[in-house]
Order: sequence, then structure tokens, then C-alpha cells
Amino acid sequence: MKKILQIFFNGLIKENPVLIMMIGLCPFLACSTTANDAIGMGIAATFVLTCSNIIISVFRKIIPNNIRIPVFIVIIATFTTIVDYLIKAYFPSLSESLGVFIPLIVVNCIILARAEAFASKNNVLYSLIDGLGMGAGFFIAIAVLGIIRQIFGSGTIFNSKEFLQNPAVIMILPPGGFLAAGLVITLVKYIENKFNKRQKVISNLPSLCEGCVLKSKCVGNIKLKG
Repeated sequence: MKKILQIFFNGLIKENPVLIMMIGLCPFLACSTTANDAIGMGIAATFVLTCSNIIISVFRKIIPNNIRIPVFIVIIATFTTIVDYLIKAYFPSLSESLGVFIPLIVVNCIILARAEAFASKNNVLYSLIDGLGMGAGFFIAIAVLGIIRQIFGSGTIFNSKEFLQNPAVIMILPPGGFLAAGLVITLVKYIENKFNKRQKVISNLPSLCEGCVLKSKCVGNIKLKG
């Protein structure tokens, strides 16, 4: 169980594909002009990632090594086609809004990277959890960015009425995407650095402190330089 949680939270936080590893930035920026588009892309990419991981893991031992990448792409393309037709059938407005970016999930760096680095080397359960974790990390990141850009760029949230009289239209344009993404990534990196410094202080405490009941209070009072 500990291993499963570690794999899931690895994709969600520690190795978040867009906020930490900086891959899959094309749909992250292009499909986050509104919260609806962002959530739709997040769900679609998570579905393809998770299903592809499962199938690649199932057949990993019989896929010839020298043609593994083409095979991975065919599997990813199959699930991309499925999700593309489902969105067209049940969410036509979302399909029209996302346009070519749904078919382009086939070449999404996150999905192919997890197929090569994880699913092709691990069992089905771990590959399923990895797909869910990485997908959740991408979903949360793009949803947060979409909400931020829609609020400040359109003055609305989801399908609400406009509540900002003079929204900054640049936020829903390409420059606004880079600006908002940069701010979100910077904030995440700042929090990550603070956490890492605190963990370093804890690991460097003298061994005599390990049994001290006041250790947490002591660590909390240490002021880190920088």
C-alpha cells in the first residue's frame, strides 16, 4: 500500500509533469483559456494516459524492443481516437473548442514518456496508479491555470455571468498563458524549495534530537537563511 501511495503522489506532487518536469506544456498553455476547456483536456489526457499505461504494461513482455515506440504510439492513438469520438458525441461544444488538441494527445510528451519510463517496466497495478497520479497532476495543474486565466481574462468562472467590469483580456491570449503559467510554476517551486530546506534541517539534526519530544517545536523555530 505504501508503494502504491508513493507512486500516486509522485506524479501528483513530486514529479508533477508540467509544474515540476516541465513536459506537456503545449496543451497546458493552449487549452487553458477557460476552466471548461482545461478540465475537458485534463480528463481526456488522464483517460488516455491511464488506459495506455495499463495496456502497455499487460503486453510489455511480448512487445519487441526494437519496435516498442511505434507500438506505444498505436496504443496511445487508439485510446485518443476513443476519447475524441466520445467528446464529439456527448460534448460537441467542448470538441469544437478544443479542436485539434484532442487528436494531438497522441504525441503528448507526458503519455509517451510514462509509457517508456514506467509502464513498459512495471506491472499492471503500478502502471494504473502511475497513470492516475500523473493524470491527476496534469489535471490539477491545467484546471488551476484555466480557472485563473478565465477569472482574470474574461471576468467569469465556468458559465457564470461576468463579475469583473474590466478584465485583463491578455490573460486569455497566448502571452497571458505564459505569464500565468510562469507565476504558477514559480509559486510551486518556491513552496518546494521551502519544504526541501525544512527537510534538510530535520535530516541534519544531531542524533540526540531524534528522541526529543520537542523536536518539532525546535525545528519550527529555526530560521533558514535565504
